[in-house]
Amino acid sequence: MDNFAKLTQENGRNPLPYNPCNLLDFELLVLAAGESATGATGGREVIAVILDGKATIQVGDKTFAEIGQRANVFEGKPYSVYMPMGNDYEITAVTDMQIALASAPSDLQTDPYLITPEQVKTGVWGYDNHTRPFHQILVESVQPELPAKRLIVGETFTPSGNWSTYPAHKHEVDNLPHEAFHEEMYYFRVTPDDGFGITRFYHNADEATNYTVKDNSILMMPDGYHTYVGAPGFQSYYLWFLAGDHRTQAVQADAVQTAGLAAMKEQS
Repeated sequence: MDNFAKLTQENGRNPLPYNPCNLLDFELLVLAAGESATGATGGREVIAVILDGKATIQVGDKTFAEIGQRANVFEGKPYSVYMPMGNDYEITAVTDMQIALASAPSDLQTDPYLITPEQVKTGVWGYDNHTRPFHQILVESVQPELPAKRLIVGETFTPSGNWSTYPAHKHEVDNLPHEAFHEEMYYFRVTPDDGFGITRFYHNADEATNYTVKDNSILMMPDGYHTYVGAPGFQSYYLWFLAGDHRTQAVQADAVQTAGLAAMKEQS
């Protein structure tokens, strides 16, 4: 089974064509104004991240009316709704809209809640040609007031020609505080939408696989090192979401790349 896929972007639900992960799952929901979609979380927790447009989301007996403010993912911070296990939901498009639905197994019983743009934490990671702005949507270390069982969720914006999530890193074993096991997925958007980037995935750097990232594609990582670079002239976005047995994050960076960065800093 491959670790990368180009998704469909048709009206309605667009699921993964295959999924190498055991915990994480993903759907892209596309609705025209006035259309609705229903579902049930079952034994999973689901986060609905509004990529563009406005929607009304009803989860159980709670209604979050006419939420959303972005024309596309590159324009501001998102509205999101956390939908706990054991709930029916209905999503109604107020305008044409697209929503990312990421999920993981959960037994956490809590109320549904709205995550507003004001609650999303922002910053910049990296330096030189691997700087990238980020949004933290559902991250325990910075938003402890937002309960979740497994999900960790955010957004990264890779400027034209920059590297992102660099040095390549992995999080495939529990060895805290050095490394924590988490599956992860990157859902990509690129602007202009005929642009591209390259994502590199490997367990052994000598046998790495490079995938060409296009708009509306996804990298699925039950394990392994991963990194990304955007082509000059194009801006990239990816929604990142993780799930493991806990929500403490710790990663193991590629030692060769880390040493190379350290040597470059010493020479500058």
